[in-house]
Amino acid sequence: MAKNNPVVYFEIPINDMERATIFYKEIFGYEFEIAEIHGNQMAFFPFGEGMPGASGALAKGEIYKPTKDGVVVYLGCDNIDDVLEKITSRKGVILFPKTEVENTGFVAEIEDSEGNRIALFEKLRES
Repeated sequence: MAKNNPVVYFEIPINDMERATIFYKEIFGYEFEIAEIHGNQMAFFPFGEGMPGASGALAKGEIYKPTKDGVVVYLGCDNIDDVLEKITSRKGVILFPKTEVENTGFVAEIEDSEGNRIALFEKLRES
């Protein structure tokens, strides 16, 4: 039996650091810490020590290629409807509409500013 959840860190490939950080800030409200690691530009998502879940970075470099056909990262949000409204108001693309996952919550998928498929997850609220 695993002692921890298997994902500890992720990187989302990007082509344009400014465009990508603006997108994720405007849509999700994230603030980023920018750094260069091994010759690659990184914009680190917020991270809280001891908090559940993984964090990661927007990553720009030779090996990073945005795609809708690879691994899908799920970003948690308090309200999927609000995120989808922000996406459509920016003429963004919804790839998979808000859909209920029985007894769990809701999911949806969008295309980010770089052409990646990004999934959204809203946990079911307890009544």
